[in-house]
Amino acid sequence: MLFLVAALLLLGVVMGTVAHAPLSFTVVAAVVIGVWLMVFAIRERHGRRRGTSG
Repeated sequence: MLFLVAALLLLGVVMGTVAHAPLSFTVVAAVVIGVWLMVFAIRERHGRRRGTSG
């Protein structure tokens, strides 16, 4: 229950910050986070393939 409350509080803070930030900043931040997640996913997938074959 405490984890849920903390997650909702963090979500509220983040959404509040995005609401007050300029649109261009929000778009750039979203693109940076998206690229970061894609790189992470590709590295994870590549690492798991290499680890199981060796």
